[in-house]
Amino acid sequence: MVSVVNESEALKALWGGADIVDVKNPSEGALGAQTPKVIKSIRKLLPLSIEVSATLGDLPYLPGTASLAALGAAVSGVNYVKAGLFGVRDYKEAINLSKAIKEALSLSGLKVKFVVCGYADYASFGSISPLMLPLVAYRVEADGILIDIKRKIPGVNLFTYMDNENITKLVDEAHSQGLFVALAGGLGINDVNRCIRLGVDVVGLRRGLLLNGQISEGLVAAAARATRMGELESP
Repeated sequence: MVSVVNESEALKALWGGADIVDVKNPSEGALGAQTPKVIKSIRKLLPLSIEVSATLGDLPYLPGTASLAALGAAVSGVNYVKAGLFGVRDYKEAINLSKAIKEALSLSGLKVKFVVCGYADYASFGSISPLMLPLVAYRVEADGILIDIKRKIPGVNLFTYMDNENITKLVDEAHSQGLFVALAGGLGINDVNRCIRLGVDVVGLRRGLLLNGQISEGLVAAAARATRMGELESP
């Protein structure tokens, strides 16, 4: 999965071999939301064989606001809607916010998959542990979970906060509930194989694919090759 901000980057992701093009706005946060105009334009630009995801943002605990955002994303034509549970403080709030989003997506009548997102650096801002995500996602009938990091610091990525043991535990629990698992958060090409060996279903990249501040088609292609090699080498 390659995160892009505009049509030009979306084409580079396509030409480089990305399976999923994720439309976001990093200037508004780790899971910053892009405008419907940009999302719809990218969806029309790409072949239907390429799945498109959209982020709703690093959400505060405002279930009504989140549900309206989810409905707007769904009608933009995406395959996945991702919601960052940034402002939730406990399990109950996580369920309430996620349930409101799921209900809005169901109301759209469209086949849109719902991804519940948490943060590996949750302790620094008081959100919930990502280890709670499988249970939250299962309870609200979401399709998958994603772990990212909120604060983008040079030299720091998701593996700074989560070790192999915790990630394996999370993957096993999610898979037992029928959920897919995605990892992101400052990951690079060299992290792809590690993610695959841990049983992760989707690896999200952006920072590690930038050249002069823009997504590089060549780096996307290198990541695609690493993904294929990792899949062949994984047990």
